[in-house]
Amino acid sequence: MSSSTNKIKLMDTTLRDGEQTQGVSFTPPEKSNIAKTLLKQLRVDRIEVTSARISAGELGSVQNITAWAEENGFLECIEVLGFIDQKRSVDWIKESGCTVMNLLTKGSENHCKNQLKKTLKQHVADIRQTLKYAHVNELNVNVYLEDWSNGYHNSPKYVFEMMAALKDEGINHFMLPDTLGVLSPDEVFSSLTDMIERFPWATFDFHPHNDYGLGVANVLYAVKAGVRNIHCTMNCLGERAGNASLAEIAVVLHDKLGMELSIDESHLSPVSEMIESFSGKRLADNAPIVGENVFTQTSGIHADGDKKANLYHNPIVPERFGRKRSYALGKMSGKASLAKNLELLGIQLVDENLKK
Repeated sequence: MSSSTNKIKLMDTTLRDGEQTQGVSFTPPEKSNIAKTLLKQLRVDRIEVTSARISAGELGSVQNITAWAEENGFLECIEVLGFIDQKRSVDWIKESGCTVMNLLTKGSENHCKNQLKKTLKQHVADIRQTLKYAHVNELNVNVYLEDWSNGYHNSPKYVFEMMAALKDEGINHFMLPDTLGVLSPDEVFSSLTDMIERFPWATFDFHPHNDYGLGVANVLYAVKAGVRNIHCTMNCLGERAGNASLAEIAVVLHDKLGMELSIDESHLSPVSEMIESFSGKRLADNAPIVGENVFTQTSGIHADGDKKANLYHNPIVPERFGRKRSYALGKMSGKASLAKNLELLGIQLVDENLKK
């Protein structure tokens, strides 16, 4: 569904897709803390917290999250990935206390034929059976079209027929993943524009991956095409090269497209640090927005320009994110760099001493 509104809703999948990062496994208390922080402090619109049927321990973890969410008015914001597996995923999600299932379906003929060994007609029949049981159990359902980006380009007839077949099946969001991170911004724009024009009745989400380093750029063009629901993770966690960074998406969409987001930017860095600690995956010092050194100037020329007229400031000012600018001392430092650091110590040198 194309939208003229400038309101963007983010779905954070750090606890599901992010946990598919090699070597990452959050403990139940960590998952609970992350979920609460994402929703209550960072004010993310939706969070995907796990995949169904992982383990009994995972079930208990989700039950703790949903119990808290229900008490605090966030239950409809909690989502779980489910599968076409008779009734098992639906039963698991129902038992978890979650009310939203993100059903994984095949968005390309290649996946349907070679992984499921089924025709589109057979796959749709299976999807409908799962949807029917989910609705009987009062679950709201979104649908992932896995490998949609390849499906759209290599088997568009399959994608279009699948969309048409699922039109009246009570699906809230059709979630379009660039599963292998193969799209360019131009391809994102053209394909999503076409999908929106062909299926104006559908509400689309875009789910990017960062294999070419284009995750955030692709989100920018998805929003330009009319998509208003975007998936992301904290610290770019996710399969292979990861998903698109929530912090970067939030700032880019606000600053470059004038979009409205619910995100409280002052919590981006603390949440990033928490995810870094729990995941064991160290964030690059120069990671945009949340990296340790992104508000540090090293060149003496930069320090001098800032001292005189803030000449080296941009709209991404540190105070916006609850942080402060700093000036490193090193072989490229000048008098202005020294003066800036002395000021932090409450020391002011007269110009005559600075010249020495």
